[in-house]
Amino acid sequence: MAGVIRVLLVDDDALVRAGLSMMLDGAAGITVVAEAADGQEAVTATDAHAPDVVLMDLRMPRVDGITATRRLRARARPPEVIVLTTFDTDENVLYALRAGAAGFLLKDTPPPQIVEAITRVAAGDPILSPRITRRLMDRTVAQAGAYERARAALAALTPREHEVALAIAQGRTNADIAADLAMGVTTVKAHVSSILTKLALDNRTQIALLAHDAGLT
Repeated sequence: MAGVIRVLLVDDDALVRAGLSMMLDGAAGITVVAEAADGQEAVTATDAHAPDVVLMDLRMPRVDGITATRRLRARARPPEVIVLTTFDTDENVLYALRAGAAGFLLKDTPPPQIVEAITRVAAGDPILSPRITRRLMDRTVAQAGAYERARAALAALTPREHEVALAIAQGRTNADIAADLAMGVTTVKAHVSSILTKLALDNRTQIALLAHDAGLT
């Protein structure tokens, strides 16, 4: 099983879980290790199966997806979380990103794109559904003081870190950034780690949101 991405499916709809499980079990390099019907079961299943990536619904009984995402991302060795939602205007998706999710997709996303998203997120690259990313980011910018807070936060970065943060906001991978800025991939990863530490963020998606808040994209 070395190199195989372990996935946990979290959704209160058994038919949705069954469909995702059938689709993902046929994808090379991915295996579904467990399913959960709500956020509480997601935490328990993570303890038992140590997934690499969690596909997380938002609206579930008992413990919702946002709370579950926050709990999972607070762990010492957290799994990556991709939110799957039906609602392209649901601002809870934004809250999920703030809670530490690596990205989100709509449930009508074609299967190949879901497989690609899992692979990318497992490799450390965020994945966001373009149709709703802009809408949610625009809401973030509209929040009172968001621009000023984002600018003040980014001021703590070095010029090189600022360039890397902007590239992340533009959806560039580590390899793309390395080529664009003439540096090694290892150096890019070091800059990303430094940015996350300085800005007290959890992942690249939150860097992208902050850069957008600051008007850089």
